[in-house]
Amino acid sequence: MRRKIQRSMCLVAFLALLISGILTVAAVYQQTVMNKTAELRQEAEYIQAAVDIAGEEYLNVMDNVQKSTRLTLVGQDGTVLYDSVQDDATLENHKNRKEIKGAMENGTGEAVRTSDTLGQKTFYYAIRLQDGTVLRASQTIDNVLPTIRKLLPYIIGIFLLMVAGAYLLAKWQTKRLIDPINHLDLEHPLENDVYEELTPLLQGIDVQNREKEKAAEMRKEFSANVSHELKTPLTSISGYAEIMKNGLVRPEDMKGFSERIYNEASRLITLVEDIIKISKLDEKSIELEKQEVDLYLLVREICTRLAPQAEKKSVRFEVSGEHVSYNGIRQILDEMIYNLCENAVKYNVKGGKVSVWTGNTLEGPKVIVEDTGIGIPEEEKERVFERFYRVDKSHSRENGGTGLGLSIVKHGALLHDAKIQISSNLGKGTKIELIFGGDSRKETDSENDR
Repeated sequence: MRRKIQRSMCLVAFLALLISGILTVAAVYQQTVMNKTAELRQEAEYIQAAVDIAGEEYLNVMDNVQKSTRLTLVGQDGTVLYDSVQDDATLENHKNRKEIKGAMENGTGEAVRTSDTLGQKTFYYAIRLQDGTVLRASQTIDNVLPTIRKLLPYIIGIFLLMVAGAYLLAKWQTKRLIDPINHLDLEHPLENDVYEELTPLLQGIDVQNREKEKAAEMRKEFSANVSHELKTPLTSISGYAEIMKNGLVRPEDMKGFSERIYNEASRLITLVEDIIKISKLDEKSIELEKQEVDLYLLVREICTRLAPQAEKKSVRFEVSGEHVSYNGIRQILDEMIYNLCENAVKYNVKGGKVSVWTGNTLEGPKVIVEDTGIGIPEEEKERVFERFYRVDKSHSRENGGTGLGLSIVKHGALLHDAKIQISSNLGKGTKIELIFGGDSRKETDSENDR
C-alpha cells in the first residue's frame, strides 16, 4: 500500500511538473513574441517620425546601423522604393501585401507569414507616412526559438530538481499517512484517533472482535457443558459396572443394572451423535445435496415415528395443512422438525396435544408445531436455542435428551436461510414456526388429518 500511494503521488507530481514545464515554455515563447511585436511597432513609429522629418535620407543612415529590423519603403503604387536587406530593384510589387493594404487603407497594418526573401516566419508592421508612402518594419519570429533553446538546459535542470523534491516529499508524506494505520490498535479499534474514512472499517473490526469473543466464550462454555454431559452417563456406567465386577449385585438385580448401563450408554451415544451434528452444522461441512421435500409427508412420517413415545405420555398428534414442496436437505429438515415435535411431546402434560401444520404462505413454506405443555418463561425464550440449555432442569434427566435439540434446529434453519418464530405462555403451551424462504410449490389442496 505504501509503495502504491508513493508511486501514485510521484506520478501525479511528475505529470503536474511536466505539464507546467510545457505550459511555461509555451507562455515564455508567446510572451517573447508579443514583446518583440510590441517593440517592432514602437520602433516603426519612431522611424516614421524621423522619416517624416528628415525624409528618405534617414533610411540610408539607418541602413548602416539597423541590423535586426528589416525596413522597407513602399510607394503608393506598391513599388518598393527602399529595402534594408535586398536590392529594391529586384523586389516585386508589394501593393497586394496584407500589411501594405492595411496601412494604405487604415494608416497601419500587420501580418505574420513566411518571408519569400528570408525564408523565415516573419512579423510585418506597416505604417503610412505623411507623403502617402508606406514604411514597413519586420523581424523574424523564428529567432525566438534559439532563445528558448538556450534556456532549455536550465528549464530541464529545474524540472529534475523539482521531480527529485517531489519524490522526497511524496515519500515523506506517504510515511506520514501510513504510520497511523500501521500503529492501529486492532484489539481496541474504536479507541484509535485516526482518519475519519477508516471509522466504518474500525467499527466492523470492533463488531468482529466482539463476535470472536462471544464465539470463544460459547466454545468455552460448550466444552465445559460437553465435559459435564459426557461425565454424567460415564460415571453411572462406570459405577454400575464396578458394582457388577465386584460381585455385589444379586442375580435377580442383574437385569436392572444391565438395563441402567444400556440406557446410560444409549444416552451417551445420542449425545455424541448430537455433538457431531452440531459440529458439522457449525463448520457447514454438510455435503448432502438439496432435493424437493414434501414437508407435509415428512411431518406425517415424523409423527408416526414419535407415536410410541407420545402414547407413553398419553399425548396425541394432530397433523393438518397442505402438501408443500421445498428444496432442501432432507436429513437436516427431518432432524429439525423431529426435534421440535419430540420436544413438544417431552414437555407436554399428560393427556396433552401436539398440533403440526404445514402449508404455503406469503412468507414462504411454513411448518408450525404447537403443544399444550409447560410453556417457556418470557425471559428464557431467547436462550432455549443455546446448547445444553433446558427450561425444565428438574425433569431434564427424566425427559431424556441432550439439550442440543433446539440448537440443531437453529443451525439447520441458518443452513436453509429459514426463520424461527416462537411464542409461549407459561403453563399453557408453546408454538414454534419454521418459515422457509426460496422457491416452493403447492402441490395439492389443503387437507386435515387427525
